[in-house]
Amino acid sequence: MKLRSYSDVCDLVRSRPAGHAITVLGPTATGKTRLAVRLARDFNAEIVSADSRQVYRGMDIGTGKDLSDYVIDGQQIPYHLIDVAEPGEEYNVAQYQRAAYQVIDEIRGRGREVLICGGSGMYVAALLGGYRLSPIERDERLWVDLQSKSDEELTEMLRSFRPLHNHTDTCERERLLKAVEIESYYATHPEWKELVHEVPSVIIGLCGDRDGIRERITARLRQRLDEGMIEEVDALVKKGVSTRQLLKYGLEYKFVTMYLLGEITREEMFAKLNTAIHQFSKRQMTWFRKMERDGFVIHWIDIEDLKNN
Repeated sequence: MKLRSYSDVCDLVRSRPAGHAITVLGPTATGKTRLAVRLARDFNAEIVSADSRQVYRGMDIGTGKDLSDYVIDGQQIPYHLIDVAEPGEEYNVAQYQRAAYQVIDEIRGRGREVLICGGSGMYVAALLGGYRLSPIERDERLWVDLQSKSDEELTEMLRSFRPLHNHTDTCERERLLKAVEIESYYATHPEWKELVHEVPSVIIGLCGDRDGIRERITARLRQRLDEGMIEEVDALVKKGVSTRQLLKYGLEYKFVTMYLLGEITREEMFAKLNTAIHQFSKRQMTWFRKMERDGFVIHWIDIEDLKNN
């Protein structure tokens, strides 16, 4: 379904089944937060961020938190899962999923609507799809025992844990072994099995002309540099965050760190980072299209159609 205006978005949200959340997603620089905040105001919602880097405190300019955007017409819109980890920590999608389910239950307990907003496709899909993502700890004795079994025996073990709706997990021995290992883990760790559940949601996707988005990305990068993005990364290093970890965060933190280490010039930093963000935007859209192929229904609206309404 192609949406043409904010009014269309509101009509879609009003018509969603009872109990469904609202999700706003899209590639970087498309204005997801602004749309989410507007919807949150109009539908009495609280926002659950789905951004893999905005979870870190002190990483503000580079991740585009723009916390002032969560105030609309003088009203502060509640937001969650921003600034919940220290920079340098490992914070993965499994931790995010677990925290998000708890936050969603709390929001609904207050009688408010849930609005998920972000561009980290894996985080969005894991939350909406209810994927099991706990860190599996290998039981070596179990693994050796499983390897001694035939494919038929392993298939029967897997069937004892859950119905086999398709042949995905049984078509290859390695996948079959892994599936049985995972189900065995959940059998002895019921807290994860009870936790994971789907979050039904109407999904609104922001899209736009590729050249237009490229221009927005470049303009926003210049603005972030003017606002002190280099100084932000330098401050993180001085606080003890390792340059190795900052490089792992990618994009802004990777290339600014390379500049601070003297590995590239400022001009090279800008050019390389600008190109990397453009490529990241394309990968985001690839992920969202994959979500559609996997059965998620995304209702797209062009960012130009939101400008004047």
